Amino acid sequence: MAAYGLYTHIQSNRRRSIFLLIGLFFLVYVMVFAGALAAEAMSYDASVQWLVQRAWIDAVKASPFATVGAALWIAIAYKFHQSLIDMVTGGRDVTRQEEPRLYNLLENLCISRGIPMPKLKIMETPSLNAFASGMNEKQYAITVTTGLIDALDDAEIEAVLGHELTHIRNGDVRMLVIAVIIAGVISFFAEFVFRMFFYARWSGGRSSGDSDRGRGGAGIAIVIAVALIALAWFLSVVIRFALSRRREYLADAGSVELTKNPDAMISALRKIENRGDLEGATSGVMEMCIDNPRGGFENLFDTHPAVDARVDALVRYAGGHDPGPLAVPHFDQPEEPQEQSAEELPQPASTGPEGPWGPGSSGGKPFLPSRPPIDLSTPPPGSSASGSSDPAPWGPHGGSRN
Repeated sequence: MAAYGLYTHIQSNRRRSIFLLIGLFFLVYVMVFAGALAAEAMSYDASVQWLVQRAWIDAVKASPFATVGAALWIAIAYKFHQSLIDMVTGGRDVTRQEEPRLYNLLENLCISRGIPMPKLKIMETPSLNAFASGMNEKQYAITVTTGLIDALDDAEIEAVLGHELTHIRNGDVRMLVIAVIIAGVISFFAEFVFRMFFYARWSGGRSSGDSDRGRGGAGIAIVIAVALIALAWFLSVVIRFALSRRREYLADAGSVELTKNPDAMISALRKIENRGDLEGATSGVMEMCIDNPRGGFENLFDTHPAVDARVDALVRYAGGHDPGPLAVPHFDQPEEPQEQSAEELPQPASTGPEGPWGPGSSGGKPFLPSRPPIDLSTPPPGSSASGSSDPAPWGPHGGSRN
């Protein structure tokens, strides 16, 4: 069904995301069948048809255990995923007293739309990024980096917070977390099977006198199993990317719908562009961020659409104005000059505004006469017989002493 307008696009994206999640979960059973086929091929030297039939029977028997295992994995992640994210990113909860500017901006957005206030977290890093996380209203949280707070003005930060709130309103956060969890199950199983191939002893298969079993199909069966594992892993990555890319456009539009300021969203994206890499963060965390600069293979495996494409959509459909790439003084600072020695430092000017006793010293040393006003010591050599001496700061010395 065709979608017209923001909210129908949101509903369409939800239905599409549910089907993608079902397909992602189906890949778990593909991995189970591939593992069973590999195990049979490593145990028996038989025909491909016989090995496939045995693997199918094994997969049906193992499916309930795979379902329970995947459900248990999801339950554990449901309970502890926020703690794991905070442990990886170093995010910490902040209150209104600690971050009044950020807290008030988020609270105003929530009040304007009647949205429950999510937790607010800060991540200490100069990178410019933000992400939403959580599986329900008690867990929802928005994490913002200190670099983003320093680099963006209030309108731009409000646009970023609106973007993350839209992810929460649309259910994107919950779906993406589940997708990352299921993809993690697939990746774990794929690595387990490959390690089994390389490290387990394979005797070439046990033969039997059963004529229906045949021989010579073990190698082909292993090739099929490896191909299925690789295909399942690849499709899990593609599904995750499909979930990530589409939702970013809708979150940008949702931010504009909340703030009524497309220019703020555009300038925020321009400042965040290529400055959001979170050192030490996993790929799953980066997929939840407002921008993920990590990519490869000519943008084939990028989890987010390019900033240029997102800005172009905002210009075309929201009436914004694109200022082009923007510099961020807090992030793009030039190299500091090397320290100069005392001899190389410029000396302060020796003259300054007139004071009551002559020119001021304006940053130099305080004025001191070269000689004291009254010299009680022995007259210096070369003084005249009449008692006169070199002139003092306020005139010649007095007469000779008897």
